[in-house]
Amino acid sequence: MLEVDNVSVEVNGVTVVRGVSFRIKRGEIVVLMGPNGSGKTSLAYAIMGHPFYKVVEGRVLLEGEDVTKLPPNEKARRGLFLFFQNPVEVRGVSLLDLAKAVFEARGLPGSGVEKLVLETAEKVGLKKTLLTRGLNEGFSGGEKKRSELLQAMLLKPRCLIMDEPDSGLDVEGVRLLADFIRERAGEGACFLLITHYPNLLNYVTPSKVLVLAKGVVKAEGGIELVEKISREGYNGLV
Repeated sequence: MLEVDNVSVEVNGVTVVRGVSFRIKRGEIVVLMGPNGSGKTSLAYAIMGHPFYKVVEGRVLLEGEDVTKLPPNEKARRGLFLFFQNPVEVRGVSLLDLAKAVFEARGLPGSGVEKLVLETAEKVGLKKTLLTRGLNEGFSGGEKKRSELLQAMLLKPRCLIMDEPDSGLDVEGVRLLADFIRERAGEGACFLLITHYPNLLNYVTPSKVLVLAKGVVKAEGGIELVEKISREGYNGLV
């Protein structure tokens, strides 16, 4: 469903990711790990189409379509979703406003959106008072991640790139996140989970694990690779 083919990424004239390739099929969960500064977030931004993170070589394909040069909104329309490591604050646009706008843009009926948002907020443990505040404005780290989870639950994207989605979440929040990942994977969605700490993987079993260091994939394996990193860190892998 998502294919990254020999992708190199440049930021401000500097190459930060070099020749990365992987494929994620329907229902698969691929984990991307690596030390800080290894290029994980840069790769995520480039896949999603952030204008400052340029794909200078290679291709990104979604359902077989080359979407490398499409802007983020067009990639989102095709079912790609980026769960930000550090969600930005947007003054003047509430989570409720955002949900209504997205539903309208997709040609879906706006009636019932508020009720759906309220019900989903209750599921993810997000206070109702935050739904009408500026998006992520004054939210705690955990509240920002619950806000991202709420958006993903509403949109039901086909392919999700999650950049450290469990950071800032308490144990219950991590379990809710894991339940969502397992449920959507079971429905055929694919996931790229980017993490520095393997806590989430106590609840989610990946199809494949990749280790990125200095912008290059240095190792590839299964859950045993996560266990090795938990014991020994990245010694011998980077």
